[in-house]
Amino acid sequence: MGSYLTHPLSIECKTIRDVRKFLCTCKAVSDKEQFGKDEYWQPPEDFEKTRKGDCDDFALWTWRQFLSMDYNARFVVGQHGRYGTGHAWVTFEKDGKGYLVEPQFRGVGDTFPRLSTLNYHPKFSVAWDGTKLSFYSHQDLAKNVRIRHLPVLLLDWFIGWGYYWFITLPRIPYWLLRRALRKLTNPAGTPPSVP
Repeated sequence: MGSYLTHPLSIECKTIRDVRKFLCTCKAVSDKEQFGKDEYWQPPEDFEKTRKGDCDDFALWTWRQFLSMDYNARFVVGQHGRYGTGHAWVTFEKDGKGYLVEPQFRGVGDTFPRLSTLNYHPKFSVAWDGTKLSFYSHQDLAKNVRIRHLPVLLLDWFIGWGYYWFITLPRIPYWLLRRALRKLTNPAGTPPSVP
C-alpha cells in the first residue's frame, strides 16, 4: 500500500467538488479490458494519466486526494449491492461524523443518500496518518434501521437519486418521453383514433 501513497500526483484538488469534477472526466472499465488481467490496482498517478479504471482505481485516487486535503480518510474494500460483489470505496470523518464516498457515482450531487449506504459491507480498510499505515478488519453489522427513521431516509434517497437521474444524467431521449406520455394519456392500450 505504501507505493500507492509515495508517488506525487499531478492533479491537486482543493475541495470535494474538485475531486468529483476530475472523476466525471474518467471512464469505468474492467481490469481485463484495460490490462488483460483479472485484478490490477492501478497506481493513482497512472490513473490520472489514463483516466480510466475500475472501482479500486477510482477509490485509490480519491483516497489520495482526501488525504492531501487533510481528511481522516480510509480506502475500503468489501462487498456492495444485492449480490455482494467485491467493491472499493472511500470513507472519511468530518466534525465527528463518518461519510461514505462512492467515486463511481461522482455525479450524484453533494451528498450520497444515507439509505444507499446500507448496501456497503466493508471487509478491510486502510488509513494513513502521514507516517504509518493502519489496517483494519471489519465485521458486518446487522442493519439497525428503525421504522421511525424510514420516512427521513426515503425522502433523502428520493432527493439524492432524483437529482442524479433528472439533473446530472443527460436529458431523457425524446422517444422515451413520447412513449411515457403516450402510456399516460392512453392507459388502456387502445390505439389512438385517427382524425
